[in-house]
Amino acid sequence: MKSIVVVLITIVFLSCKNESKRPSEDNKEELIEAGKDTLIYPEEKHFKAIRQVTFGGDNAEAYWSFDDQQLVFQSNNKAWDVGCDQMFLMNANETFTDSIAPQMLSTGRGRTTCAYFLPDNKHIIYASTHLKQDECPDTPLRKNGKYIWPIYDSYDIFVADLEGNIVKQLTNEIGYDAEPTVSPKGDKIVFTSTRSGDLELYTMNIDGSDVKQITNELGYDGGAFFSPDGTKIIFRSSRPTTEQEIKEYKDLLAEGLVEPTEMELYICNADGSDLRQLTDLGNANWSPFFHPSGEKILFSSNFEAVRGFPFNLYLIDLDGKNIERVTHGETFDAFPVFSNDGKYLAFSSNRNNGGGRDTNLFIAEWQD
Repeated sequence: MKSIVVVLITIVFLSCKNESKRPSEDNKEELIEAGKDTLIYPEEKHFKAIRQVTFGGDNAEAYWSFDDQQLVFQSNNKAWDVGCDQMFLMNANETFTDSIAPQMLSTGRGRTTCAYFLPDNKHIIYASTHLKQDECPDTPLRKNGKYIWPIYDSYDIFVADLEGNIVKQLTNEIGYDAEPTVSPKGDKIVFTSTRSGDLELYTMNIDGSDVKQITNELGYDGGAFFSPDGTKIIFRSSRPTTEQEIKEYKDLLAEGLVEPTEMELYICNADGSDLRQLTDLGNANWSPFFHPSGEKILFSSNFEAVRGFPFNLYLIDLDGKNIERVTHGETFDAFPVFSNDGKYLAFSSNRNNGGGRDTNLFIAEWQD
């Protein structure tokens, strides 16, 4: 689920099962108080404390188990013996160096994206290209001078146990099937597919049955998440409107590509009804996630940027009002995901990377 400028070019998201470095038993001792360390900038009042989880490579889309005890995330850290994005499992209190890898849950073949826990806390779903090729597929980043994302038609969605064994394939349609997330109610999955000829959202039961298309307007609909009560869905979309925009979108899609530099947030009921645009900010607004209250959305955006970056996290009400800047970095903050109990926020950031391009995982203790 994705990126936009130079800092995001590194997020074309990552075996070995190794011992990890574990922090002290009391996780709070490992968190750093706001204002006491450069990991939290002075204006970041919603972060009571923070902990850096990874230290190298591109690490993103960390999603909590339903009991908040573990997270699954994707990484391309070459020090972990992977050539492109693979899925890794971690306990919520773990920290990893660039040389000590967590347990890999994906096959190590092809490229993967967007893993998510199932409600039994014993299985995950994720998208992978491994049925088509063992090698990492090519990753074009620019076309005609414009930043692009590849939409691999070899992606399908799989269920795996926590030993990395694939136990079921949920999709087998021709085309792109990826970006799956699970309702907090534990009954539905929402995902993006090109099976209609366009990038639309679909829902299905967690066993893969009862597939329903819930969006049908031209444009890239993706990165969708359910509200805490499972009744609503928030997602990002590029909606071309002019003749030239429509042509460019369709031409790129025919090549398995999209241009993600202009995206807004949309919200609808879980069945696709009452669809409406939430933001109209310009530039790229994406990686949305519901606040635990269900009354706000936390998302990443560069709408205040002049040159395409930085990307920061913002809160906005469900009526599109009262936007509030949450992070205050000068590079990249994205992929915010609240724990199910609402106490912690996992996100990806370029902060504390020595001025390089590594994107690491952080877990912050949240305060409203």
